[in-house]
Amino acid sequence: MLSIQSAILLTILGVGVGFGLGYLIRILVALSKRNSIELDIKKIMMNAREKAESTVLEAENKAAETLKSARQQTKEREEALNKSEERVSQKDALLQEKENDLHNEAEALKERVAEIKKIKELYQEKLSDAESKLYNIANTTKEEALNIILEKISKEYEESILSRVHKLENNSEEKVEDKAREILTSTVQRLASAVNSEMFTSHVQIESEEIKGKVIGKEGRNIKAFERATGVEVLVDEAQGSITLSAFDPIRRQVAKNALENLILDGRIQPAKIEKVVEDAQKDIEKIIKKQGENAIYELGITNLDPRIVSILGRLHFRTSYGQNVLQHSIECANIASMLASELGANVSVAKIGALVHDIGKALDHEVDGSHVEIGIKILQKFGADEEVIKAMRSHHEEYPYETLESRIVQTADAISGGRTGARKDNIEQYIKRLTELENIALSERGVDKAYALQAGRELRVFVAPEKVSDTQAQNMAINIAKNIERNLRYPGEIKVTVIRETRIQEFAK
Repeated sequence: MLSIQSAILLTILGVGVGFGLGYLIRILVALSKRNSIELDIKKIMMNAREKAESTVLEAENKAAETLKSARQQTKEREEALNKSEERVSQKDALLQEKENDLHNEAEALKERVAEIKKIKELYQEKLSDAESKLYNIANTTKEEALNIILEKISKEYEESILSRVHKLENNSEEKVEDKAREILTSTVQRLASAVNSEMFTSHVQIESEEIKGKVIGKEGRNIKAFERATGVEVLVDEAQGSITLSAFDPIRRQVAKNALENLILDGRIQPAKIEKVVEDAQKDIEKIIKKQGENAIYELGITNLDPRIVSILGRLHFRTSYGQNVLQHSIECANIASMLASELGANVSVAKIGALVHDIGKALDHEVDGSHVEIGIKILQKFGADEEVIKAMRSHHEEYPYETLESRIVQTADAISGGRTGARKDNIEQYIKRLTELENIALSERGVDKAYALQAGRELRVFVAPEKVSDTQAQNMAINIAKNIERNLRYPGEIKVTVIRETRIQEFAK
């Protein structure tokens, strides 16, 4: 029993001693580590202090160098500024000298101007006194004396002036006419085929009363249905055995004509059939329009026109002007313009296309407000035509100024095509009215004795009273009459104005 307790005590004592030794050893180890860390920290601090000192030293050296460089640059800039100030001061001195010189010169000029002004006033006074004395001596006024002098000079040198004017006119006219004749002769020779005028009528012949009755229908219902479907007015001429179709739109009238002819051939005329035939006729006309436009540009060799412009051109196939088919007229103008442009060295393509589309506005002038020139410009602008082509076509009636050589060529081609013999037709009333208006313009001039319109209105001969009109006045009268014709009349081609002044002296021997 005792031994067991002793063992336990010994064991406890051993464990306590072990714990104490362990703790002591741990404390010794910790102390040794602490001393080592402190040594490391001291070393690090020493190294950092050395690096800081070296860095500060380097910074001080660099700062000293920078300060030295800055002082050097400042010194150089100060020297440069000093030199600039010296130059500026020198320039100011020179400018001041020049300003003083200019001021002195201006003062001298003012004195001279004042002196000249005084001399001029003195001269005017003396001149006025001399004129007054001269007018008093001559017993006349300044205006009367001027008129007398001018009249005397006019009478003395009138023949000389007129002869020189006529000589210059004749020389220039001969040269211009020779060149123009050469160009136009070549152009006309190259135009291989002529274009005959064509009038699209609106009459449909009826062979028998039976067909007429079918066309009219019961109580006129067929005619009413036909007018409603086509938009034209139908007039039955019993005396001539024909039906007249009246409409302002030439295409609508042509649709009605084709539809009526097809109905007469078919023989079955009733409202339902009329609507179907009219629809078919409209489709056929649209095909004809497209084909006519394409044929026109193919004939002329034009490939750069918008298809919509070509389609509108085809509508001109059903439009006439003074009996002349407008599409054929446009094609003829394009051929003439192409030849003239090649002779004159102008742009052939622009002249040709401009002449072809110069009347394109007539295809829609019954649908759109404005002149056919304005409508044509809008059409070409809308569909992206070349600006040069628009300039070339819009001057053919002189509504716009001639901006290019091609515009004059188009106007000339239009005049040639419309003015040639047989190109256009006109009724007798309009013909007589135009000739009368032409003669009345001449008769409205003071001193005109007689006036005659000749060659279908292409020449106007004016006879003046020689005792009322001098040669100079006759020449001015011809110019005034021509301007009045251009301003007040619309006509194709050119009108020649001839003023005739002759003195006839008769005496009898008895």
